[in-house]
Amino acid sequence: MPVEVHVPPLLQKVTNGVKTLRASGSTVNQVLSDLNRQFPGFTSEISDDSGQLHRFVNLYVNDEDVRFLQRMETPVKDGDVVSILPAMAGG
Repeated sequence: MPVEVHVPPLLQKVTNGVKTLRASGSTVNQVLSDLNRQFPGFTSEISDDSGQLHRFVNLYVNDEDVRFLQRMETPVKDGDVVSILPAMAGG
């Protein structure tokens, strides 16, 4: 199932400057795995050595924060949009 994935500028170094990607999978985790297959090193940019997302990385499926859904096992379907956003902090 192809979904559209929006990546922030920080990740575009891994995607050769591409901002919007297509990936397959039935969960957010599977989509990220597919992106890592297409762009080796992709997941290491957003997760730690144990595979957990960095705390400053936010994932959304159709504008819904996956932390309030099923986290990495949040289902996705054809036509969904996954957005990867760095957390913003200010002072």
